[in-house]
Amino acid sequence: MWFRLAVGLCCLVLGCQGQGRSASLRRANDDFTGRCQYTFTVDSPAESSCPQAGAGGPEDEGVRTRLTLLEALVSRLMGERGGVAGEAGLRTAEEEEEEKVSQLQQDKEHLSRQVQDLQRRLEELTVETEQLRQRPCHQPQPPRLSTPDIDPAFQLGSGAFQEMKAELSEVPAPPQIQQGQNQAITSTKAQTTSSFIGCGVLVSVQPPVTHRKADSITGKYGAWFQDPEPLGPPYGPKTVWRIDAVGKEVKQLFAYEDMEQLIRGFPMKVLPLPDAVESTGATVYRGSLYYQRRLSRTLIRYDVATESVAARMDLPHAGFHGQHPYSWGGYTDIDLAVDERGLWAIYSTSKAKGAIVIAKLDPESLEVTKTWETNIRKNTVANGFMVCGRLYTVASYSLPNTTISYMFDTDTNQSSGISIPFNNRYHYNSMIDYNPGNKKLYAWDNYHMVTYDVKLAQSDSIP
Repeated sequence: MWFRLAVGLCCLVLGCQGQGRSASLRRANDDFTGRCQYTFTVDSPAESSCPQAGAGGPEDEGVRTRLTLLEALVSRLMGERGGVAGEAGLRTAEEEEEEKVSQLQQDKEHLSRQVQDLQRRLEELTVETEQLRQRPCHQPQPPRLSTPDIDPAFQLGSGAFQEMKAELSEVPAPPQIQQGQNQAITSTKAQTTSSFIGCGVLVSVQPPVTHRKADSITGKYGAWFQDPEPLGPPYGPKTVWRIDAVGKEVKQLFAYEDMEQLIRGFPMKVLPLPDAVESTGATVYRGSLYYQRRLSRTLIRYDVATESVAARMDLPHAGFHGQHPYSWGGYTDIDLAVDERGLWAIYSTSKAKGAIVIAKLDPESLEVTKTWETNIRKNTVANGFMVCGRLYTVASYSLPNTTISYMFDTDTNQSSGISIPFNNRYHYNSMIDYNPGNKKLYAWDNYHMVTYDVKLAQSDSIP
């Protein structure tokens, strides 16, 4: 637009300059080139003849002056146009920057709200986790199948950790046991109650002593023990062994130099196991860890010094993975135990119809040397352990004040009902093992690793 205005002004100036003058148009042939030429002539009112070439007359000076003015005017107009455009461009850039800043501020506020929501959710989850730690997650026992060697969890496709409903009352002894209960208790009380180093009958269990609490959810259930007959360096009688049993693939065995290091939480070594552990029925004896391989009836002897499998053997006809567990569940179908007489397995079979079967095992090859079938069902007792060739079972895993209510003697094949007070201080006891080396029971009670001192009395048999 400004260019057109400048051109118009030029035309106006030139037009004004040509007013009042005469003009003529003449056509003639050019003799030299043979072309037609047109000549346009305007008379000058001030000059009688044309000046010499290169000499500037008044008219040329006027034209130059006007052209200079026109150039100045056009430059000014173009400069104003550029300035306006520049100011508009700057205003547009500032507006864009302001919009960006505003958008960033909105994004920041949105992210701040999200962070606050996440922090709130994290606090809620922390509270829920702590609540779950304080109480057991109860799940119904899977239904039994008619086929003896098929675990119900296989068909249901359940990979969850098995856990049964907590008892509301102690499990009574079977009727045939109750008949001789008073006689057995009287006989036990008649014996000397002073403890001694040799083998004998269990007469009392002291209140538990807490050594450590597991610091994660994987430690709600577990197994821990000390070797009553260690073979020597690098592990001795003071070495403490621990397995956290919560998880599908439990493959870590923690070794602590002594009880003090366990309390402080500093393991001297973590041994990777070749096969996953099933439940809390493991034990350690003569430099080897004995445990049940997950999802099978296979027993494994793991040499802790060489960190290798020394023996592997299936326990014949034994139920596994939820067929015949203790009353608290936990896939505790096979419970390995040690006493003054060696290595034992506490389990059941389809032939025994759920009654507890005791097997004496060769600690080297894991072969069964002898078995005993008891008259008490495995899923009616909370846990079991061996002392001097006798099986003892605990009535409840959750009641704080329960009893050791049953005993079976492998020497006489006789069973009897007893009533020895036993305390579940933390209300969920998932593992009990006897150590003949120091006459203590080792237990895992709802995240807590505890021990009980026991007293034995000399006796040849139980009536």
